[in-house]
Amino acid sequence: MESPKNGYFKILMFPWLAHGHIFPYLELAKTLTKTKNFHIYICSTAINSTSIIDFIDKNSLNSSLQFIELKMDPSSNLPPHYHTTKNLPSHLNTTLIKSFQTTYSSFDNLVHNLNPNLVIFDVFQPWASKIAAQRKIPSVYFSIYGAMLMAFMHHRFTFPEIEFPFPDISLQDFEMKSLDLLFEFLYENVHDGDRDRFLWGTFEQSRDIVLLKTTRGIEGKYLDYLSTLCNKKLLPVGPLISDEIKIDFQSSKVLQWLENKSPNSTLFISFGSEYFLSKIDVEEIAKGLELCEGIINFIWIIRFPAGSDVTLEEYLPLGFLDRAGDRGIILTGWAPQAEILAHRNTGGFMSHCGWSSIVESMYYGVPVVAMPMKVDQPINAKMLVEAGSAVEVRRNENEGFKGEEIAKAIKKVFFEETGDAMRRRARKLRETMKIEKETIVDEVALELWELCLNNDTK
Repeated sequence: MESPKNGYFKILMFPWLAHGHIFPYLELAKTLTKTKNFHIYICSTAINSTSIIDFIDKNSLNSSLQFIELKMDPSSNLPPHYHTTKNLPSHLNTTLIKSFQTTYSSFDNLVHNLNPNLVIFDVFQPWASKIAAQRKIPSVYFSIYGAMLMAFMHHRFTFPEIEFPFPDISLQDFEMKSLDLLFEFLYENVHDGDRDRFLWGTFEQSRDIVLLKTTRGIEGKYLDYLSTLCNKKLLPVGPLISDEIKIDFQSSKVLQWLENKSPNSTLFISFGSEYFLSKIDVEEIAKGLELCEGIINFIWIIRFPAGSDVTLEEYLPLGFLDRAGDRGIILTGWAPQAEILAHRNTGGFMSHCGWSSIVESMYYGVPVVAMPMKVDQPINAKMLVEAGSAVEVRRNENEGFKGEEIAKAIKKVFFEETGDAMRRRARKLRETMKIEKETIVDEVALELWELCLNNDTK
């Protein structure tokens, strides 16, 4: 294998401002630097610096991975502590995406000053590849979404009159509307290309290959179909989940509590750091849990937006905490999610089905009670149902989720014959994913190395 002129290649990573995007990029950086002589820079806003630097320090990557600040234009509507999706009030999500476009000049300066050998970019900044191309630097799109979602949307925009060739994956009209509204917004505010092709600008601008956070053993048929549609070589990069879990029961009360329960007896409930349950959602979930009284334990994470003065007691049904007693714990802050999912006493995961959560559920072999809320989440949920490792809570467009339906889904995961089958299938998915993880990184690192090398020798 030939070596670069300077002994190493520099990669500039540019993820979207969500932690669900930043951390897959960081995990990819970690695996790449352990495989090849890459020096990687990851740029983001100042508010995200602490978590990024903590990751670098925790993984002893200071010599190969470096944070660089990305500047966003100041705005009275979006002060610096809102330059991230974490704890961002929901009504400001679109404002953040719009404001993110003002980082163009800052990113341009970073590329000019660093002169990297490769740029790896995310979905909401297709112009990043144009900046790289102006300096004859190759760029690669890294999608933190699964292949099935991308294949579904590519098919919808390319062949709107033809049914998706995988009939188990279909959306209700109101679920499809949520996706359509997002892509209409992105077309108007992010992409500047042909309307019929704007969705795939990131694929077209990616040099030779596209990276996706998935594995072939889980999404092989969707990877093949998507590759045919977009005419690109697709490289799965694996789950990007660390195996370095150290359960410290002394420092975590929730893990101490979980340790005292019986195997597969506890439901973990979390809707991610970027979705906030409404009061009605909380009341219906609580109702579903009470209908399962005496059957399961639960750990429930309920988060509120930054600056919110709402209290947990206001959201929960009167007396719920007292009635739950020792069968449940509710947290409003951070929780050791990986450690909880990996614990033998966790038997199910109630999730909104963001892709990162879906991947974690498969990686730790935990079946899912699926409560998808919007955008890509219904598609992700249906993929996991098709894989045999989830039950989706039934709902109607105007009614939302109901406690009775939530309870039915919980019981299917924990106590009916379907529950045993789902646990077996979840463990099979885990084995498939972990086996592939061992070999997948080398191929990705080699492809990126050769891309850098070919450009370096020109």
